[in-house]
Amino acid sequence: MSTWAQLGFQNSAAPLMEQLIFFHDHALLILILITTLVGYFMVSLLFNKFVNRYLLDGQMIEIVWTVFPALILIVLALPSLRLLYLIDEVNEPSLTVKAVGHQWYWSYEYSDFTNIEFDSYMVPTNALDNDGFRLLEVDNRVILPYLTQVRMLVSAADVIHSWTVPSLGIKADAIPGRLNQLNLMFNRPGVFYGQCSEICGANHSFMPISVEAIKPTDFLAWVKQY
Repeated sequence: MSTWAQLGFQNSAAPLMEQLIFFHDHALLILILITTLVGYFMVSLLFNKFVNRYLLDGQMIEIVWTVFPALILIVLALPSLRLLYLIDEVNEPSLTVKAVGHQWYWSYEYSDFTNIEFDSYMVPTNALDNDGFRLLEVDNRVILPYLTQVRMLVSAADVIHSWTVPSLGIKADAIPGRLNQLNLMFNRPGVFYGQCSEICGANHSFMPISVEAIKPTDFLAWVKQY
């Protein structure tokens, strides 16, 4: 992967992540315009030889450079607040999954079913398949249906962890004695990787997250054979 590709976002797999990427591009465009304008003013001032010794104030320009930045902040704040509320909203979930962080692995419980719970450990490098990703593959993936509202409950059993999947725009602290709630909905099938992003101890970098999104009919078949 090229250096420039590593600096960008992962490909979106959820509607909220798409909105986050759109907001990032929106904010970045405004920042580029401001930087260009201020840079042009600075360069033009350096090479400007005209002087007006009798200029004492400029009411109009002072109004403009006060009001204009305020309008820019409003243009940035409104979509940002909208996104914050959308990320926290959970609409009639069809499925609930609980993720519990341990030192150093994850365990998952499918709350809507009585017998589906498992631990998810990282696959050691010497046991990886040829097409496996080092430090990201796990022995038991989280299987979820796509195009389905899923509620994810996140907690921890020992220290603070963090359940993070970048392509879903998801990051939530797993705190002992507390449940944090997330809203998930995949817009396409696939396997999506994440890692604990809270420094939780010596093996912090060895508790990856692997989520597989499949068709709802295939998910029901997986539930029946579990």
